[in-house]
Amino acid sequence: MKQSIARSLTVLASAFLVSGAAFAASAQTAAPAKPKAAAPAATKTIVETAIGAGSFNTLVAAVKAADLVETLSGPGPFTVFAPTDEAFAKLPAGTVESLLKPENKAKLAAILTYHVVPGKVMAADVVKLTNAGTAQGQRVDIAVKDGTVSVDGAKVVTTDIACSNGVIHVIDSVILPTDKNIVEVAASNGSFNTLVAAVKAAGLVETLSGKGPFTVLAPTDEAFAKLPAGTLENLLKPENKQQLIDILTYHVVPGVAAYSDQVVKMTEVPTVFGAAVPVAVKDGKVKLGAATVVAADVETSNGVIHVIDTVILPPAKKTAK
Repeated sequence: MKQSIARSLTVLASAFLVSGAAFAASAQTAAPAKPKAAAPAATKTIVETAIGAGSFNTLVAAVKAADLVETLSGPGPFTVFAPTDEAFAKLPAGTVESLLKPENKAKLAAILTYHVVPGKVMAADVVKLTNAGTAQGQRVDIAVKDGTVSVDGAKVVTTDIACSNGVIHVIDSVILPTDKNIVEVAASNGSFNTLVAAVKAAGLVETLSGKGPFTVLAPTDEAFAKLPAGTLENLLKPENKQQLIDILTYHVVPGVAAYSDQVVKMTEVPTVFGAAVPVAVKDGKVKLGAATVVAADVETSNGVIHVIDTVILPPAKKTAK
């Protein structure tokens, strides 16, 4: 019956539109249809949203223990990759309890801020990225495979939970930043024994273990082996410490963790030594002075390492007249 009435009304309306010229003219000048009302803006902050959800009790407890409630309740905006209670439960037994202890507050804060990306990045934009810089300083890797988005291997299970100061994407695992500094990463790698020995001889261990951030152009053991016979042994002598320092600091970019996608846009990189190292890209290879980058973006807790195949020697320092 309803369909019959609808068809009759359609026929009558069509006839009226065709035969009624006055109505047609008025229809052309009629007011446009009102746009659909926009969805109401989110009123709860990221912290309030997480508390209200009921599935982020461990995350909320951790945020409180790390004194990050005020930060994540601020204006932002922030993008939070939020691990569920089940995600935290995947960590080895006792890990959460240990992290919640006051003496581990800094480590906990580093882990939590590793889940936070400054700015509001919706799911439609996340899938276009291969990485994202976090509030902790290191980058997370983003991958899309078979329709599933992962962040450092953790699967994104829910997206675009709107908050008044950003957005939450839910993940199924806790992601962990690298907690080893530049010296520790180099020492544990096995390919930088000569570099580590040189850093120790030059008295630079404490500096390169510090807060940074630094970008280190790290020559491998094979790179040092290319130096003329006896050069390394001579540099490691106490009386040649300053010369060794000059060479090593020519391999360090201060104040920034410069990732490869940033380096390739530069013509040179500044160094702690003072003189800059030229940057060139040719045939798909990145050259830093005379050296070629053979591995890039090795992350550390205080910067990033780019592995090079040759020791680059600094220019002679100009002496004041």
